[in-house]
Amino acid sequence: MSTDPNPRQRILRAATTVVVKVGTNVLADAAGVLDRHRIQSLADQVQRVRVGGRRVALVTSGAIGAGVGKLKLGSRPTDLPHLQACAAVGQAALMQLYQESLNRYGVMTAQLLLTAGDFDNRARYLNVRNTIATLFEYGALPVINENDTVSVAEIKFGDNDQLAAMTANLLQAPLLVLLTNVDGLYSADPREDPTAKLVRTVEAIDAGVTGLAGATKSQLGTGGMRSKLKAARIATSAGGAVIMANGSLDGILDRVFAGEEVGTLFLPQGDAMPAWKRWLGYTAQPRGELLLDAGAVRAVAEQGKSLLPVGVRGVRGDFGKGDVVSLLDPAGREFARGLSNYAAAEATRIAGRTTDALARDGGTLQYAELIHRDNLVVVG
Repeated sequence: MSTDPNPRQRILRAATTVVVKVGTNVLADAAGVLDRHRIQSLADQVQRVRVGGRRVALVTSGAIGAGVGKLKLGSRPTDLPHLQACAAVGQAALMQLYQESLNRYGVMTAQLLLTAGDFDNRARYLNVRNTIATLFEYGALPVINENDTVSVAEIKFGDNDQLAAMTANLLQAPLLVLLTNVDGLYSADPREDPTAKLVRTVEAIDAGVTGLAGATKSQLGTGGMRSKLKAARIATSAGGAVIMANGSLDGILDRVFAGEEVGTLFLPQGDAMPAWKRWLGYTAQPRGELLLDAGAVRAVAEQGKSLLPVGVRGVRGDFGKGDVVSLLDPAGREFARGLSNYAAAEATRIAGRTTDALARDGGTLQYAELIHRDNLVVVG
C-alpha cells in the first residue's frame, strides 16, 4: 500500500507532458478491422487532455492489424513479408482515421515511424526529441508507431509498450498511460481465475509483481502483461508514473485524468532522472558486458563510485571506446549500464589490475576509471 494518501492527484498535477499508448485490440475488432467509433472516441478524449493544458504524444499500435482487415486476410500472418505488407497498407489507413477524427478540432496529426536504431543512436535520438518538441510548439499531435515495414526485430520480438516507455523517457514525461484490453494488473488471470482481484497501486515492480503476469497474448497484438510490466519498469525506474487501464471502456482517458481510481497505478521510483541518464540506462542497447566482483558492485550500486579496472573479472563483446556496456554482478545479472572509457581489447588487458600493478609492468592508463560515475546508471 502507498503511504501517499492521494498519489494519483499528485501525479496528475505534475503531468504536464503525457504519453498515451493504445493497443491494437483497443482500436480494432477480432478480425483486425479498425473501429471508427473507438478511434473517434480516443481522439475526442486526447483533445480534452490537450485542452486541459497538457502536451500529449500518442503511441499507437494497429497498423498491422489494420492491414489484416484492409486486405481481408481474416487473421494475422506469421511470416515477415506478409507482416510488413500489412503494416504498409494499414499504417496509411490508421493515420487517415486519426486525422479525420481530429479535423473537427483543427488539430493536425504528425506521423513518426521509428525503429530501435532511432533510439539507440544518440544523434538520431536527440533529433526525434527535437522534432516532437517542435510539433508541440505547432500544436500538432505526434502519432508514433514502430516502422514495421522495415523493422525485422521489432515485428518478431518487440512491441509498442517498449516504444511507449522509451518515448516517455525521451520526453521526460511524468506520466505514461497504457491503454489495453484489460482493466489493469490482476492478482491472477481473470479469464481463468474468478477470484482474481485488480491491483490498484503498485509501489515497486519486484519479483512478486512480475509473478502476477501471465504469458497471454491477443490475436492481433504482440504484447502481454509481461511486456506492459517491462514498459512500466522502464518508465518508473526513471522517475515517471504509469497508469494501465482498459481502453475499451467508454471515456477511460477522461476518467483517468479526472483522478478516478481506474486501472493500475505504478508509482515512480525515486526522483525524475535526467534525459541523458534515461537514454544511457533504458534506451541505448549495450555493445558488451563487464562482469564485476562483489566489491565493485557495492561501490557502483551502493556508494555511487566509478568503476575501476581492478573490480572487473570478465569482459564480453566487441565494443569500442564510448560505447554503452552492461555491468553484471557475480551471478551474471545486469545491475547498471555505462559508457566505457576503453575498447574491449584494452578493457580486457587492464581488467582485474590496479593502477600500481599496471605501472610496474610498464603499462599506462589514459583514464583511471574504466567507467566514470557520471556516465553510469544503476538499472536494477
